[in-house]
Amino acid sequence: MIRDDIKSAQIAAMKAGDKEARAAIGLIQAAIKNRDIEARTQAPVADDDALVVEVLQKMVKQRRESIAMYEQGNRPELAAAEAAEVAVIERFLPQAMSEDETKAAIEAIKAELGATGMKDMGRVMAELKARHAANLDMSKASGLVKAALS
Repeated sequence: MIRDDIKSAQIAAMKAGDKEARAAIGLIQAAIKNRDIEARTQAPVADDDALVVEVLQKMVKQRRESIAMYEQGNRPELAAAEAAEVAVIERFLPQAMSEDETKAAIEAIKAELGATGMKDMGRVMAELKARHAANLDMSKASGLVKAALS
C-alpha cells in the first residue's frame, strides 16, 4: 500500500537526516489525514490507494501552479523549494501513462462504448477516469478525448 511506503520513507528520511524530504512527507501525511477525516462522512472507499493517489495528484497540481506563479514573480528560490516537494511527492505516485498509451486506452473505450462524437465525451471521460485515474493526468486526457471524438 502507498500509505506504508510513505511511512517507511518518512522513517528513512528521519534516520538519514533529510529535513526537506521529511517535511514534504509530513505534508503528504497531513493531507492524507485531512482527506480521511473528510471521507468519514461519505460512503466508505473501497480502494485506499486510489484515495491516496488522488490526494498526491492534487498536491502535485497545487505545487506546479505555485511554481508557475513563483517563476512569474521572479522568486526562483521558492520555485525550487516547491519543485523539490514535487519530486518527493511523485516518488509515491504510480508510473503515469504515456501519451501513446493514453490514446490507446481512449480508442479502446471509444470502441467499447460506441462513442462517435462530442456528445459522448462525458461517458468516455467517466470510463477513462474509472479505469485509469491513478495513472493519468485527467486534464491532459481531456484534450486527447476531444481530439479523438472530433
